[in-house]
Amino acid sequence: MPKIDVSAVPERKGCPYPKPFDAPCAERVRQRLGDAGGLKDFGVNLMHLPPGNWSSQRHWHSHEDEFVYVLEGELTLVEDGAETVLRAGDCAAFAKGSGNGHHMINESDAMAVYLEVGSRQMADLTTCSDIDMMSANSDGRFTHKDGTPYPGQ
Repeated sequence: MPKIDVSAVPERKGCPYPKPFDAPCAERVRQRLGDAGGLKDFGVNLMHLPPGNWSSQRHWHSHEDEFVYVLEGELTLVEDGAETVLRAGDCAAFAKGSGNGHHMINESDAMAVYLEVGSRQMADLTTCSDIDMMSANSDGRFTHKDGTPYPGQ
């Protein structure tokens, strides 16, 4: 059946970044709705971001478009040289290869809930704008920008 029972989709708390880069995202919760529905070409995640948490490290994708739609609450979208408040009903799109790193921070005192949609390109390389880290979809490992792996990767 195409209907997805959201309550049955596993919740994944935190993020897979190596320490200490995982700390700002430690309390975020992701439910992979696209995976639950068997989607292969793009992913859809239901995200819950508590006050004070980040969606991710600021990043951009080489081969993947990304889209977010805010369902509840308020988020601050941080990009190169700009911050924009996103509220319920607002959305943002990030074109692949832009080089403009982005992430969202919940600076409010209430939970923010949003949908995160992205393509699943094996050739994609995610580059972090503010720290020495990147990750390739082909292997999922986090490395320094020179390609040296982080410990445990």
